[in-house]
Amino acid sequence: MAFESIKAEIDLLLASMVNQPEDAREIREQVREKLNELRALGLPLPADLVRLESQLDAELG
Repeated sequence: MAFESIKAEIDLLLASMVNQPEDAREIREQVREKLNELRALGLPLPADLVRLESQLDAELG
């Protein structure tokens, strides 16, 4: 259940990023925290979210 909950939180953060691009850096950090939660639980990371994390890092430095 933790996986689905964290993934839902990430979905909400991504929607926020689209609606509030001026907060993209803060939202990126929140997405990273959620992915780290998945890592800490030993859960598999969805490939699309790993790619997104890399893209955000490249775009936002």
